[in-house]
Amino acid sequence: QVQLVESGGGLVQPGGSLRLSCAASGDHLKDYSTVWFRQAAGKEREGVSCIVGGDGIAGYDPVGYADSVKGRFTISRDNVNNTVILQMSDLKPEDTANYFCAADPRPFTFQNGCPRHLKFRGQGTQVTVSS
Repeated sequence: QVQLVESGGGLVQPGGSLRLSCAASGDHLKDYSTVWFRQAAGKEREGVSCIVGGDGIAGYDPVGYADSVKGRFTISRDNVNNTVILQMSDLKPEDTANYFCAADPRPFTFQNGCPRHLKFRGQGTQVTVSS
């Protein structure tokens, strides 16, 4: 069982940057595929970035991004702190949402986007992009 806690959200102006953290306890997050989701008011949940767990799957990209964030968001691991990071830059008002992370012990490929159903999830952190 892994517990996830997100942090790093806040209010930022358009064009600004934020660094979100998904910190895990109870197990090694590096062994879990992890997805950053966001959900804006009145909109469907969107998987914006994902990273495969464990050794990944040979021949497949270990990370994935939604088209809406490609080139602006970067997902990475900090295994020392048992954390997955989402670095967000060039933020836009349409990036405003509650961001939460989810993790699953299964490896995934991301050819068709980030997986939607994972075993564990956190509560989220609010990101607001506004001038």
